[in-house]
Amino acid sequence: MRDYSVSVHFARAVLKNAVAQGLDPVDLLRRTRISPRLLKEDNARISAERFADLQVGTMLAMQDEALGFVSRRMPIGCWSMMCHAVIGSETLGQAMARYCRFYQLFEFGVHPHFIVDEEQARIRVVRVDEASDPDPYMIELLLFNAHRFASWLVQEHLPLQVANLDYPPATQVAEYRALFLGNPVDFSQPHAELVFSPALLERRVTQTEQTLRHFLRHPVLIMLTQSYDRSSWTARVREAVHQNLAHMPELGDIAALLDIHPQTLRRRLSAEGTTFKELKSQVRRDTALHFLGKQGLSIEEIAHRAGFSESSAFIRAFKGWTGVTPYTYRKGL
Repeated sequence: MRDYSVSVHFARAVLKNAVAQGLDPVDLLRRTRISPRLLKEDNARISAERFADLQVGTMLAMQDEALGFVSRRMPIGCWSMMCHAVIGSETLGQAMARYCRFYQLFEFGVHPHFIVDEEQARIRVVRVDEASDPDPYMIELLLFNAHRFASWLVQEHLPLQVANLDYPPATQVAEYRALFLGNPVDFSQPHAELVFSPALLERRVTQTEQTLRHFLRHPVLIMLTQSYDRSSWTARVREAVHQNLAHMPELGDIAALLDIHPQTLRRRLSAEGTTFKELKSQVRRDTALHFLGKQGLSIEEIAHRAGFSESSAFIRAFKGWTGVTPYTYRKGL
């Protein structure tokens, strides 16, 4: 697993219905060691561990796996039962058909539908009640879970042709791309759906009842952070930077490690929608957020682990990433 972080935008979405359910959002944040102040900073980020704990903690407090976003409460245990219904599938296609069929058993306004033709396979969010207008985060949750769970089943980050959303972005587009593992995301489309090659449906399901037991201990965190072998240059560069943070490698160093000319690597990263500078900054940021959640490490030591030679430079960079200093961030944990 790798260290990742999540935009505060999604933490706000998780807590959107807390007050209506008689819950105190500040209490939910503090239970998961997230500073309530962070939610006021538009650029703030939260480590994957803390975000996963917040989402699960809020679901448990509401007793609703849909976080209050649908017309009927989705009882705790639905996700676990879906996993048990799907885990015996032989192929990804069979698993996705079962996944969608399971959630069609519930009357909560929207259903995932599995649509396959010769050119494309889709998991589409269909409004059962045309009068219903599901919150964007409910749609994102449905599609995120489908994509990450499918990836877990076959132990491969499944490539998407596109993730279509039928509404405009509410935060930076890069955050949605990260949600769907760097795959293309289009907005204001006729349907909200994942679109991928039907050839992927023949992938064999490699997970078992035994591995499912481990997965169900904290599925949200595993889906957020699990790494698989990937051929993308973005993944290779991120991994190489992560392994060499102590020496803070430059583009030429990583290109040499990957046995590719620096200009070629730059072009390939650009084709995948990113740059070396962006990836290096993301790895440093997420590493810092990860270690700030650990006890017993000084700010100076965290700065070193995140690839900074001076803590003052780290503090400036961290404030640029999150809107607060690392001291303020840690104080709220």
